[in-house]
Amino acid sequence: MAAMERGQRLRLTLSGMGRLGEALAEAEGKPIFVFGGIPGEEVVAEVIAERRRYVAAEVVEVLTPSPHRVHAPCPSFGACTGCQWQHIAYPHQLELKRQAVAEALERVGGLLGVEVRPTLPSPQEFGYRNHARFTVGRREGVLGYVHRERRRYVEVQACMIMDPWINEAMGKLRGHCAETSQLAVRYGTRSGSWLIQPALSDPGLALTTGQKHYTEVVNGVPFRVASPSFFQVNTPQAERMADLVKEALALTGKEVVVDAYAGVGAFAALLAPYAHTSIAIEESSSAIADAQVNLASFQNVSILKGKTEELLGQLGLSVDAVVLDPPRVGCQPEALAALARLAPARVAYVSCDPETLARDLKVLCHGPFQVAWVQPLDMFPQTYHVEAVALLTLKAGYPITLASSSPRRRSILHKAGLAFPVMPPQAEESPPQGKPAEHVQQVALAKAKEVAGRLPRGLVLAADTAVVDGDLVLGKPKGDAEAMAMLRSLRGRRHQVMTGVAVVDVASGQAACDVEVSWVVMRDYSDAEAQAFVDSGAAADKAGAYAIQDPVFRPTESVEGCYLNVVGLPLCLAVKLLRRMGADLGQVAIPQVCALHSPEGDTP
Repeated sequence: MAAMERGQRLRLTLSGMGRLGEALAEAEGKPIFVFGGIPGEEVVAEVIAERRRYVAAEVVEVLTPSPHRVHAPCPSFGACTGCQWQHIAYPHQLELKRQAVAEALERVGGLLGVEVRPTLPSPQEFGYRNHARFTVGRREGVLGYVHRERRRYVEVQACMIMDPWINEAMGKLRGHCAETSQLAVRYGTRSGSWLIQPALSDPGLALTTGQKHYTEVVNGVPFRVASPSFFQVNTPQAERMADLVKEALALTGKEVVVDAYAGVGAFAALLAPYAHTSIAIEESSSAIADAQVNLASFQNVSILKGKTEELLGQLGLSVDAVVLDPPRVGCQPEALAALARLAPARVAYVSCDPETLARDLKVLCHGPFQVAWVQPLDMFPQTYHVEAVALLTLKAGYPITLASSSPRRRSILHKAGLAFPVMPPQAEESPPQGKPAEHVQQVALAKAKEVAGRLPRGLVLAADTAVVDGDLVLGKPKGDAEAMAMLRSLRGRRHQVMTGVAVVDVASGQAACDVEVSWVVMRDYSDAEAQAFVDSGAAADKAGAYAIQDPVFRPTESVEGCYLNVVGLPLCLAVKLLRRMGADLGQVAIPQVCALHSPEGDTP
């Protein structure tokens, strides 16, 4: 394919919208991103630059206009690429943003049929931004922006999407700021305070600069915001978003709420009057300093300093609701895993990037959550950017708690994509009584009921495994001597492994129990091999004093039945009982050796 030259003109039919707000076309097998176009139009576009994977172009003539095309009111539109959509009627901008969210959920998240609501319009289509970052023309000290593709400086006299105060400030700053190359202006639309950085020394400047922070007021609550700290750029729309999050979480005043990625503490403060406890998690030192000021008057709010992915799983208390408001890159995998284990009843995920939102929702929906709805909000009119709030609720049967201290059972569930919170039972295991199959079910049920008594809701899964050698039921050895005796007794012979599995509904007390039986043939290992295994300490917490999965000892010769049953948890049986008790587990990655022994018609 011949290279396209800058200035070359192409006749194009625009077929869609790109991620950065340009219309899409194709020429000579290469994608063309066309600034100033609208899907469905036929245009003449001029090539701006050819990149490795795409060509950048801009509309110079519209041959077949879209019914949604309007005149762009800004004289700098096109020369300055800060706004991408001033040529699109505002109602259609809202629909394009809804489509962008819905498309990302399907393409990236594989989430079909999710309710994506009509985009909530901004109260102001222009004059809404409270934050500007200008590039300064050094020679004259004028203010402007840099074209995204041409990398060319564009001077602007005023910016139509900025708050009027910022445009007035531009007039006062012009000609007095040549000492810097970048200038940030932030304005409190509800407070009248401002922040201009860096500090300027020009004696002719009739405006104070160099402030360390300014104040903005949201829904009547003042927030101090330092220069490095994030705050929403559209204050009226931020108030509507805060109200939406509050309604989504359905707070009654009794809940523990976590504001993850809390920033300056906006959600923690705005939700505190409606919750019992509000916890803010933040790692930025600047944002924490702001949050300490902003949250000082709320007696039911605490601040945890650190990364969300590290602290969310260490809270040590039951959480009812979580607000996730991560940066554009989304949540770290560790944060999503911790949230799945925490399993709060409701999660409001606030996102400024549809693709990372879809990616993270996909992970959360593989766990205990389902998406109730997604509400796009137009925080940035005249641009392609879109904010969205997604409400996640627990699937039926969740939260599910594993009543066990066994790392093997946790590992089996984790590998199947089932990350349950863990609460070890405190009840003492009773000595073997009656038939072995009945005994292991009774012990599993006792474990599940004991843990259920300490929880407010959900299901509890418990298991108990025993090795049955003839008429003997072998539990965990009480010492090294007993462990060696068990291993000598089992050596070279065939025995049974029975695991009782129980699931208890916390609210109703209803339970489901069953047992899985496998036959195991042990190899003829030596006393020295057995003693080395016992000396390693690995025999102490295992029924029959052995671990089938031990890579060194490898005590077994063959298994008839469910292999995972011998490890400690028959996954197929556990899934069957959880589903019987109403748990919506979705597709579960059951190993073939286990799935083959699921009852007919009940294979996950």
